[in-house]
Amino acid sequence: MATTLTFMCVRNAGRSQMATAFAERERDRRGLGDRVEIVTGGTMPADGVHDVVVEALVEVGLDVNGRTPQHVSEQALAASDFVATMGCSTLDLPGVDTDDWDLDDPGERPIEEVRQIRDEIERRVIAVFDERFGAFDSE
Repeated sequence: MATTLTFMCVRNAGRSQMATAFAERERDRRGLGDRVEIVTGGTMPADGVHDVVVEALVEVGLDVNGRTPQHVSEQALAASDFVATMGCSTLDLPGVDTDDWDLDDPGERPIEEVRQIRDEIERRVIAVFDERFGAFDSE
C-alpha cells in the first residue's frame, strides 16, 4: 500500500508546487516510486504556477513549467497519510498526520526571497521523507 503525501495551499501556484517538485525528486532518488503517491492542489487554484517559482526551481534542476494548479478535494485530503499546508490552513483531518508550514507566499516576491522559501521547502520535504522512510545517504 502506497503512502500518500499531499502538499496543498490556497492557489497551488507556489509553495505547494515547490514542495511537490522536491517530493517527486526525493521519491525518485530513494527508489520509492511504487511506495509513495504525491498529491498537490489548492482550495482555490490559480490559473498557473508563478513565473518566479518556475525560475527558482529551474535553478536547482527542477522543471514545473507547464504544470497547472488544481483543486484538492476533501476526499483526497482524508485519504492522505500526511498533509502539509503552506501557512494557510487549520485543517483537522482525523487520522491524518498534518503539518502547517508557515511560509511566505512567493508569488509577488523577488527571486532572492523566493530562493530562501524554496530552500526551506526543500529542507522540510527531505525531513518528511527521512522521518517516514529513513535517512537517505546520497553519497
